[in-house]
Amino acid sequence: MLVTPGELSNDLMKKESENRIIPLCAAWFLPNDAEGRTGYQAFTSKHIPSARFLDIDAVKDEDSPYPHMLPTAEHFAEAMSDLGIKKDDDLIVYDTAELGIFSAPRVAWMLQVFGHPNIHILNNFRLWVDQGYPTESSELSPANHEQSNYPVPSLNPDKVINFREIKEIVREFGQEGSEGVQIVDARSPGRFSGAEPEPRPGLSSGHMPGSINLPLSEVLDPETKAFLASDELRKVFESKGIDPKKPIVTTCGTGVMAAALDAAMVAAEFGKKDDKRVYDGSWTEWAQRVSPADGLIKKS
Repeated sequence: MLVTPGELSNDLMKKESENRIIPLCAAWFLPNDAEGRTGYQAFTSKHIPSARFLDIDAVKDEDSPYPHMLPTAEHFAEAMSDLGIKKDDDLIVYDTAELGIFSAPRVAWMLQVFGHPNIHILNNFRLWVDQGYPTESSELSPANHEQSNYPVPSLNPDKVINFREIKEIVREFGQEGSEGVQIVDARSPGRFSGAEPEPRPGLSSGHMPGSINLPLSEVLDPETKAFLASDELRKVFESKGIDPKKPIVTTCGTGVMAAALDAAMVAAEFGKKDDKRVYDGSWTEWAQRVSPADGLIKKS
């Protein structure tokens, strides 16, 4: 699933290939970004030549009150068509040089949920830039690519978990006969413990009872912000007491870093392939839909 800058460069230079190789920029910043940066600004400033840009705040469920929830299959197909992407294209999803691995896994996960067959994550754009591979600065223009006719796909329910399901899992945590589903939260320790505020005003911090805190930063190289090597990733997961034989649900603030943890587990071949799901609404939905009286928000 992961490709290095060198591997991507070699593939892009090949004159003949079974499928088109399309770099897909998935740049995104938190709403409280100190510099007020946006993903599209990062894309126009510097991107891989011939790259397209997908905005997770645009390709989303328009009817949901929660940020960038999965879009409908029809909206997804329309977005792919507008970007000129075809079903048989090889998509290489990547982030910003500023943040390193962050939002690209969310877009890669969305593509997987809707059954796009050929998806990779660049590990990562910061290394692409640092190693001197080509970039360009320009707006995204539909004139640069022909619109496609992407077929309306089916959603794979095995890769996503909704509020009702995860609430039942949390309620049953520790009870005899429960599935033993492990909930792994990618937010920072301060947000997880409740000591620090959430980036969205008015939203309580804290965590789901029984959940495990694994900040995204712990699966990334501290300098390059690329994913750690597979053996190092497995050591991190094991150090948190995560059992690869039991079901795993990843969560975070809005489903972005949760998808990154999911991608790290896939890269490390950790856990059962079909027993890992992402909580799409994550903490932003959870903290707005449970009440303090439920006892389902813990602070420690």
